[in-house]
Amino acid sequence: MVWDAIILGAGAAGMMAAIEAGRRGRRVLIIDHAKKPGEKIRISGGGRCNFTNLGIAPDRFLSQNPRFALSALKRFTAADFIARVDAAGITWHEKTLGQLFCDGSATQVVKMLVDDMAAAGVVLWLDCGLGEVRKDGDLFRVETASGAVTGRAVIVATGGKSIPAMGATGFGYRIAESFGLPMVETRPGLVPLTFADQELHWMRPLAGVSVQGRVACGKTGFDEAVLFTHRGLSGPAALQVSSYWREGEAIHLDLMPGQDPGARLREAKVGSGKSALRTVLGRWLPERLARHLEEAAGVTLPMAELSGAVLDRVAAGIHDWRLVPVGSEGYRTAEVTLGGVDTRALDGRTMEAKAVPGLYFIGEVVDVTGWLGGYNFQWAWSSGWAAGQAV
Repeated sequence: MVWDAIILGAGAAGMMAAIEAGRRGRRVLIIDHAKKPGEKIRISGGGRCNFTNLGIAPDRFLSQNPRFALSALKRFTAADFIARVDAAGITWHEKTLGQLFCDGSATQVVKMLVDDMAAAGVVLWLDCGLGEVRKDGDLFRVETASGAVTGRAVIVATGGKSIPAMGATGFGYRIAESFGLPMVETRPGLVPLTFADQELHWMRPLAGVSVQGRVACGKTGFDEAVLFTHRGLSGPAALQVSSYWREGEAIHLDLMPGQDPGARLREAKVGSGKSALRTVLGRWLPERLARHLEEAAGVTLPMAELSGAVLDRVAAGIHDWRLVPVGSEGYRTAEVTLGGVDTRALDGRTMEAKAVPGLYFIGEVVDVTGWLGGYNFQWAWSSGWAAGQAV
């Protein structure tokens, strides 16, 4: 049998492409080495699936060409996916910064996609290893653990390298390279940052402390929660910045974004002169963090006896705390993989490789990476939809 489309990977992008191609009357086979489809969907958003974001825009995506994603994102929008979720009877809610989550389990989204594939006549092979992909004339031959299959088109939706414990590999990149497609260097994204021992000696006692702050790298910064860990910094603000940070660069931590800590400390000196610095800071920041800032500043005197220079030094530490990570926790905990198949090799409207008719790349395997908060799922839905319309 010759399939119209063979889709490699039954994650968010792959299942969306399968649904669209199947609905168009194509004979579609989707294959995954996992025992269940949509495993990353299932664990996402703390099990609630942050399935899209209301703030989709090109500046929320990292790529050598961020505008590449525009065509697919405009043609299948967040509103389009929300309509499908609504039609499936899945209730949802909006959290901060336009993030949309299921009210119930993320498995509802997986079930919706699997049901839609079945209704579209898609054939699903699970627990099936994948091997070589090659093109013979106008047809593709894909080696699998269940034998070779032949198709007129192949859609690669195998994801990136993030969370290898769930089976993530660089398989999709190897397919691209085997067909001569250019690649953009891959690295972990949306990942906790780690620090050297000289930083960790004071960070470890703060492990578990969370504060609403701002983390910046260069000109890019994020105002969200920051979490101190035994290895460094995590929390949404640090995860977001990790996608922009490169080794050797400093990051800047603001513990009171949008406020003037210097002015507030001077007010406290007048109004709370007998108080210790940690007591004053503890009104605005977690107690353990307040104690650390007092110790780091070497302050032992009450507020009334602190000079303006000392207060300025403390304020600077609050407002612009410069830190140099030594690395990240890597693919083990990274939510996404930055880089991938170079967008210059792909048609932005169809996701087809320009030099290899019939070969498509979608989702995380492509050099398009969204911010934290549903952006990567929307890229999966949109790019999958685009490829499904083309095969």
